[in-house]
Amino acid sequence: MKSSGTTPFFLSEAGLRLLLFGGKGGVGKTTASAATALECARRYPESTLLLVSTDPAHSLFDSFAGASIPENIRILELDSRACLHAFQEKNRQRLSEIAARGTFLDADDINRFLELSLPGMDELMAFLEISRWVRERTYDRIIMDTAPTGHTLRLMEMPDMIRKWLEALDTLLAKNRYMKKLFRGSYEQDDLDEFIGDLALSVKEMETLLKDHQQCRFVPVMLAEPLSVEETRDLIRELRHLRIGVADVVINRLYPESPCPVCRSIHDRQQGELARLFTDPGFARLRFWGVPMHPEELRGLESLCTFWDGLEEVTVPSGAPRSLLPAQPGRVDAPAPLPAPDMALLVFAGKGGVGKTTVACATALHLARTCPEKRILLFSADPAHSLADCLDLPLGPHPVQVAPGVWAMEMNATADFVTLKNLYRKELAQFFSQLMPNLDLTFDREVMERIMDLSPPGIDELMALTAVMDIMTIEGYDLLVLDAAPTGHLIRLLELPNIIEEWLKVFFSLFLKYRNVFRLPGVSGRLVRLSKDLKRLRALLCDPARTALYAVSILTEMSFEETRDLAAACSRLHVPVAGLFLNMATPDGTDPLCRSVYKRETAVRSKFDRDFPAINRTVVYRQGDLRGEKQLASLGQLLFHPLHSAAAGNRAA
Repeated sequence: MKSSGTTPFFLSEAGLRLLLFGGKGGVGKTTASAATALECARRYPESTLLLVSTDPAHSLFDSFAGASIPENIRILELDSRACLHAFQEKNRQRLSEIAARGTFLDADDINRFLELSLPGMDELMAFLEISRWVRERTYDRIIMDTAPTGHTLRLMEMPDMIRKWLEALDTLLAKNRYMKKLFRGSYEQDDLDEFIGDLALSVKEMETLLKDHQQCRFVPVMLAEPLSVEETRDLIRELRHLRIGVADVVINRLYPESPCPVCRSIHDRQQGELARLFTDPGFARLRFWGVPMHPEELRGLESLCTFWDGLEEVTVPSGAPRSLLPAQPGRVDAPAPLPAPDMALLVFAGKGGVGKTTVACATALHLARTCPEKRILLFSADPAHSLADCLDLPLGPHPVQVAPGVWAMEMNATADFVTLKNLYRKELAQFFSQLMPNLDLTFDREVMERIMDLSPPGIDELMALTAVMDIMTIEGYDLLVLDAAPTGHLIRLLELPNIIEEWLKVFFSLFLKYRNVFRLPGVSGRLVRLSKDLKRLRALLCDPARTALYAVSILTEMSFEETRDLAAACSRLHVPVAGLFLNMATPDGTDPLCRSVYKRETAVRSKFDRDFPAINRTVVYRQGDLRGEKQLASLGQLLFHPLHSAAAGNRAA
């Protein structure tokens, strides 16, 4: 390992207990975390290490490719559903008792809310498990391979979310404590108080560790590319706001200077981004560590052990940055058929960092040119939005016209749900003050106020999507082009309608059961509308005549495996997959680096051909950084066959 006389803190500091790797999807977080675990196992052979993935689309075991690992490392791909099931089974009786003590509501009423408040929250179950390991000091060091940026930030914000959930449970016990103290003169804590107290203590200890810069560090991993730079800056800003320690940043896949035109072009662009990086105040006081582009995909023990070879501290590039011409769209093999004219929803999905946003934007702009009578809305469902960066335009929660026939928006997913919660609290306060002013229902009121804190996680994202569908209807858009969240979280989003429908049934049954005393007309109306929107969304997603999902991938083994998982989930959920874009392919060349990359990508391409013979597979070669309407529209023209649509192809078949 080469460096300027030093090594990064996260590799050299023996006292670290928790180390998190994060960043935009596809930048090499999994490889960096796996390589770090191996390096730490070598440096500290007496220590016990846990290498854990909190990304719903796991790839840790794929990165080791079946190799035997050192005895002092345990690898775990956290199964949030298994964690949830274990938590419910272990604590079901306790939760039932808490519900039975708390309010005029039946135990069944509260139990159903408690059952439905956890599914889908990958971050919650991950946090509770890791909190337990930290508290019990099960491992000397925990190294986390996190989900892409947006969902990682939710994990970092988890202490507040769990605190609200625990406060809701504690409120259910408050009335029982009060009544016992009133009639017995005292109250002694029991098993249920200890249960909530233990969970609260675990969360507090985890929160303390996250903010202890000597024992915990977050290491952003990035590429020297504009979208990765922007997302990493946002990530670092949020981590600083949360007071989580960041000192080192890993810049992966740096190309060397080379006579090869492809390598030289990439190298020059990377140097331009590095020059911009060092003038950005968002990256002040950080140390940057460069990892060279490896000719082979790093899988297996031997290759992972070489990841940090050639590591060097990156400094300000010497000389003025070169003036670079914008990237121009290049070669595309097997363009896709145009989507059928009657399509209402196009979803672009795949592993983080494979270019979903670029392909989604290019598609929307191209369709607007080929179908000038259509009104197209481009929307990001990824918590770490990058539409604005890709289009090189400011975007917000309302549609902005970005080109003739195309509007785009990035919505704060929590806004609609916060509005619903505020309406609920307002109407609940009116109900208690106007209809029952002389009754002391303090505890019942507090319980009812916290019912919304027991809502299913992810409901905010789904409400944002249904709100966009409302915008489409009201403002007369013909087609929604959806830039989806990375694979694991998209699958969760596709599964959510069923979970939230169950939650709504519980709410509606509650309103019916207590209809003579419990009236919240505004909330009831909003939930009825949400129920209808969910049914409409589910019907749309499963209709191949109106919805098409395009999988975007790159030619690596790990991305291939994740694409197979995505296709299997779509089949299970009856969401039609219309095409596959194999992005960022390397052209053949005489340079050893390019030639080596081309050969291994060709081998992976043959696997896509074997496993997806019935789906059109469009290969998109490296285009450089495409930003702005003009370049993206030109790419869109290359992506799709100009002579026929998917509908025409189906008729021909």
